[in-house]
Amino acid sequence: MNKFGRKANGFAHEFREHVRLGTKISDTVKGKLRLGARILQVGGVEKIFLQFFGVKEGEKLLKASQCYLSTTSGPIAGLLFISTEKIAFCSEKSIKLTSSEGDVMRIHYKVLIPLEKIKSVNQSKNLKKPSQKYLEIVTTDNFDFWFMGFLNFQKNFKYLQHAVSRS
Repeated sequence: MNKFGRKANGFAHEFREHVRLGTKISDTVKGKLRLGARILQVGGVEKIFLQFFGVKEGEKLLKASQCYLSTTSGPIAGLLFISTEKIAFCSEKSIKLTSSEGDVMRIHYKVLIPLEKIKSVNQSKNLKKPSQKYLEIVTTDNFDFWFMGFLNFQKNFKYLQHAVSRS
């Protein structure tokens, strides 16, 4: 019973951190509901992965998780996909961009990193708020990507480590 209580408390804490990263809790909850509806409408996370990123023959999706990508303009909510070939992120909502001609377009913010281009996967935490944990992916060309707000941080870190070690 004590073990179950610790697990439930840990999940509640990670859920609270996940929701807290959004601008408003009500907007975050609405976004999660929209994402859930979209996942059902498309036919599952595997189909979303295929739709946005395509797959190589023999490639398998290992894990899909809701999280946030840290950007200079703030965290972006979305789905992180870990496959046998790549790490990919797609934003929950499309973002507005203006082209050089002044046309406004709506696109999803996407990141795709082939596993062979990943130099390291590190975990970190906010020194002022140790409950905020981050996953850092450093590429061979020294770009770094920071992901946070996982519902199960440790499980995602293990999946990332496993995928990178297999490549």
